[in-house]
Amino acid sequence: MTSSKSAAAAGSQPVAAVAAVTVRYGSTVALDDVSLEFPSGVTGLLGPNGAGKSTLLSLLSTARRPKSGSVTLLGDEAPGRARVQHIRQRIGVLPQSFGFYPRFTVLEFTEYAAWLRKVPAARRRERARDALRLVEMEKHAEKKMGALSGGMLRRVGIAQAMVNEPSLVLLDEPTVGLDPAQRVGFRGLIRELGERSAVVMSTHLAEDVAHVCDRVAVLLEGSVRFAGTVGELCALPDGDGDGDADGKDVDGGAVEAGYLHLAGTEAVAT
Repeated sequence: MTSSKSAAAAGSQPVAAVAAVTVRYGSTVALDDVSLEFPSGVTGLLGPNGAGKSTLLSLLSTARRPKSGSVTLLGDEAPGRARVQHIRQRIGVLPQSFGFYPRFTVLEFTEYAAWLRKVPAARRRERARDALRLVEMEKHAEKKMGALSGGMLRRVGIAQAMVNEPSLVLLDEPTVGLDPAQRVGFRGLIRELGERSAVVMSTHLAEDVAHVCDRVAVLLEGSVRFAGTVGELCALPDGDGDGDADGKDVDGGAVEAGYLHLAGTEAVAT
């Protein structure tokens, strides 16, 4: 693994962290001795399908426990059942696909998400409208969920993830299935989320990392091969160095070149 600035070095206490975690599915090792920290801002998990990105998100969402190692969430390591319920109320999750009742209106669905996350009844409508306003869906509040386009559904998915004003937001391949124009708009929204919460975004698209992330971890075959700023990834040998150490002014090609250096293959990470 290529070392780089840690969250502590940057003066930022991590919102979440995993230390030496291993996860197995039968004889298959999904994560192998993985250690990462997730401070405020947007951290990308970059890697091909099967690299372990979704498994790592499942650990951060409390949906899964590691076979070995530790997971620290919002300052708690190995919390008891009652504390896990409290932590879940401070986490927002957007899976690759999420279920909904097609006859729910957008507002009803978002309020339902607020109820699931124990938002007080007196504040649910307000929080739902605030979340829809954040994703520019408030004017569509009375539309039925079943009538929304793919891009609109993704925006409502972000709204339900933000309705509880979470400290940690987990996004699993959030731009998959969006057309180029929708993807550009969605990237701007994710950057805005990173100003409010710690965001962890899994993706196999180098362009997403280039335009959205402050930091990036490259996962390959269940192991972390790199963790640092986007600019540092671009500065690796075989990268074109197009970007500074803070990850500014980089493009997808530079991120992809750094990734390919780590992967040791000509296969493109898209």
